[in-house]
Order: sequence, then structure tokens, then C-alpha cells
Amino acid sequence: MTPLNGSAGVRGHRHVDEALLNDIEALQAADRSGMLWALASAGAQVRETAALAAEANMAALADEGRPRAVVVAGVGTAARTGDLLETVAGPRCPVPVVLHRSAGIPGWVGAADAVIAVSASGRSPEALAAADAAGRRGARLVAIGPPDSELQSLAERARAPFVPVPRRAPARASLWALTVPVLLAARTLGLVRIAEADLAETATRLDTEAEACRPDADSFVNPAKALALNLANSIPIVWGSSPLATVAARRVGDMLSANARYPVVAGSLGEAGRGRVGLIDGIYGALVESERDIFADPGEQTDRTRLRLLLLLDGGLADEESETGAPTAEEGRRADAVVDLAGRRGVRCGVIQAEGASPLERLASLIAVPDFASVYLALAHGLDPTAVPAVDEMKEFTRP
Repeated sequence: MTPLNGSAGVRGHRHVDEALLNDIEALQAADRSGMLWALASAGAQVRETAALAAEANMAALADEGRPRAVVVAGVGTAARTGDLLETVAGPRCPVPVVLHRSAGIPGWVGAADAVIAVSASGRSPEALAAADAAGRRGARLVAIGPPDSELQSLAERARAPFVPVPRRAPARASLWALTVPVLLAARTLGLVRIAEADLAETATRLDTEAEACRPDADSFVNPAKALALNLANSIPIVWGSSPLATVAARRVGDMLSANARYPVVAGSLGEAGRGRVGLIDGIYGALVESERDIFADPGEQTDRTRLRLLLLLDGGLADEESETGAPTAEEGRRADAVVDLAGRRGVRCGVIQAEGASPLERLASLIAVPDFASVYLALAHGLDPTAVPAVDEMKEFTRP
């Protein structure tokens, strides 16, 4: 058997073409599917789908008062919208927000509850089954997906509001387009407080980050290209300091895995102090004494695959956790400890600090740069971030 890390093909695939990232014509040619452009539309997505949601006449959802619970049904990026709703609503949300990633809806859902069915394609079995079950059980229903889709037909049959979100490929490029209608539906149901100014500031934040991460900005001034190069040929670990930052960390993991094909550990910084911080002492973490070179850059002391830490920090320190998910003083101390431990072991650690007044804007500030970085990393490896053969083959194998 040939060792996986011993073939010439694997070694060649590890190469990162740094020059390509600073060659605008080469970048445009490599990004054949326009993924960078799709990510740059995030701010426009917020504005567009806020207007579409306003036209969907969701006011009737509030006629029966606040629901007993809200179920967000979908998979992939659609499911991630439920995570964002849960964290924006915060721990003081007056009713449970239940994320459902399987077909149908939980058995307890009935007329006292509300279901938000989300699908970027409009035909995912999970969202369709949830919409159908909600209609049959008399639960309040909101459907979000592309126009003229199967999901729209189900919503019309149930006489439920439908928000027609223009389809983008791949679905992960539609996070903001799908999230905004979910949040506005939740606002109508009395779960969250989101002002129009919050949406406007979030859209502006996404525009600003897109400008900073534009393809014609060189690596030394482009934060996404710099992050991509820092993560190159590594096993990234992405930890969020608060509930809000943890949702952002999981989105970063989604994008690095899907676009750049990197295996990622993503989750809460709280998990680090309960065992996972031991990864930095593992075979991909700290250098053994014989490998150390006191004159070398700690991150470049060996050509073997190494861990890279990326910490997402949410706001300033506080004495107690706020309803918006800002970190506690304990979380701040934990972040400082992880940075120190990693540094003493020669493991690089990057930090992204959330900015903005509202939870939604802070989420945008944590997500935007890593989104672009995942695409730049894919392109630097010679990969098309939108074409994933294994995914297409998996669909063929599992198609009934």
C-alpha cells in the first residue's frame, strides 16, 4: 500500500501559488464560476431580500400572537440560517428556536407552533417535507426559497407567506439572502428585535469588507488573501469566544471545507479548555525538540502539515453575558490563554475581532473575511471553489 503522504501527487497538490493571488487576470481566469463576485454581493443580498420579505405579507403570522416554539427546517446553508436566528435572538428569546435538519418536523409540532422552511434550491426534501407537514398539522408556516419552485407551490397550497429568494449557485453563496427573511419572519413572530438600521449597517459592513477583500487588492493589504496564505497547508482550528462567535466559527469551517477542501475543527472556545486545547500538543501541533530551529520563523520550522488556530472574538469584555452574546471576562481570559499556549508551542494563531453595534453586524464582521479567504485558498491550490466532484458523485450514488 502506498502511504497517502508519500505520493508525488499529494505533494504537488500541497503547493500554493502565492503569485496567482496578486495577478488579477489569473485570478479572474481561475475563478471561472464567479465565486468571488457572488460573495461580494452579500451586502446587496441583505437589501434585496429585506425588500422581498416586506412584499411577502408576513404580518398575518402575528395574528395569533407569539407561537409556542419556532422550528427552522433545512439543511446545509439553509440550516445555518437557523443557527444565526438562534444566536441573534439570544438566551432571552421568549420561545424555543428548534433547528431541524431531517425530513418532516418534530412530532410535537402543532397549531400552536410556527415552522420556517428554508431551501436555497427550493426542492430539498427536508424543507419540502417540513412545509407539507406544517400545512397538514395547522402550524403557521413561512417558506423561503427561489421563485417558481416546489417549495413555493407548497406554500401557496397552505396559503402561507413565501419569500422568493433568487437562486445562486452554490447555495453557500446565498447565506445572507436566506438569513434576512428568516430573521424578519422571527421579528414578526415576536422573537427578535431587528431595526431597519441594523439591516442597513450590516449591509454596509458587508460592502466594506468586500471592498477590502477585492481581487485587485494585493496580499499585503487584502485581509482575506493574507488569511488564506496564513492557513495554507495547515489543519485549521476555528474557535469562537461567545455563542455568536461560535456560529461564525462554524460558518468559517463550512466555507474552508467546501471551497478549499480543508479539514477543519470548528466550535466554541469553551470546548478548548475541556480537552480540545490538547490538539496543540499532538502530532500536528507542537514541534518536538529535534525539529526546532531557534533562528527560524516559528510557523515555518518544518514543511509538514501544521495546525493553525483562528480565534473569533466577539466584542469587548463584560462582567456578565449580555442577551446579544457578548463574551464574558472568563471567555476573554480563555482566549488570552489559548493564544499564549499556542505561541509557546510554535503554533500560529490568528484573531478576528467582531465589530459593530448589533449582533447581526458583528456576525457579518466575523464571517466576511474568512468567506473570501476560503475562495482565495482554493484558487491558490488550483481548485474551482464551486465544482466539487465528490459532492456530485455522492448525489448520483444516493439518488433514488
